[in-house]
Formats: sequence, structure tokens, C-alpha cells
Amino acid sequence: MRDYEVVYIFDPALERPAIEQKLERFHQVLTAAGKGEITAVDHWGKRSLAYPVKKHESGYYVVVQFRADPSNLDELHRVVKLDESVLRHLVALSEGELPAPKVAAPAAKTGEKEEEGEAESSEGEEE
Repeated sequence: MRDYEVVYIFDPALERPAIEQKLERFHQVLTAAGKGEITAVDHWGKRSLAYPVKKHESGYYVVVQFRADPSNLDELHRVVKLDESVLRHLVALSEGELPAPKVAAPAAKTGEKEEEGEAESSEGEEE
């Protein structure tokens, strides 16, 4: 078994209970016959898309980490493609734990760090 990560982008009109129901169905495919386990589920919520997908400007993002047999992935792709409420999905080999949401730093602190970085880089150039 290998560790994977899948990102689903759902239709933004779906409510959270409907999304949970669909995720449960997808998870059943991954864990069928004891050949897999879900290790983490992270709901990112509604976000704007970079470009329209199926005439939608936004989507509901969910990131799932799981461990499964590679043979289960074909069935997962088939089931997800048949679900019209999934705008896009991407399965990739997992590189570790789910990333923590990033919080924007205050502008004053960011400017100070940039100045320090510039000072350090200019010192290296003088040598």
C-alpha cells in the first residue's frame, strides 16, 4: 500500500452534508476489502477558481490523505468521474502531513524581513 493525497473540487451549490455523503461513498471505494484507510480529511471550503470550470467561478475544496492499494485508484477515478457534482479532482502520491492553513503576516513585519534578507544577500556579494 502507498500513501496518496486527493483534492476534490465540488460544485459550490452543494451543502456540507451532501459533500460528506459523497466523500463517504468515495472512501468506501478506497477502503474496499480492507485494502486501504483514510488518514486525514481537510475541508478547505469555498474558494475562487483561477478560471471557470463547468461554468462555475468557485468550488468547494476538500483534501483527503489516504493509504490504499494502487489497484483501487482506477475504481476511484471511475466513480468520481461519474459524479457530476465533482468539478475536478487530482490524486497524487503524498509527501507528508496536511499543510496548515497559511495566515498572512502583517505588512510591517514582512517589510522588515525583506530588508534583513537584502542586507544578508548584499553582505555575501561583497566577499
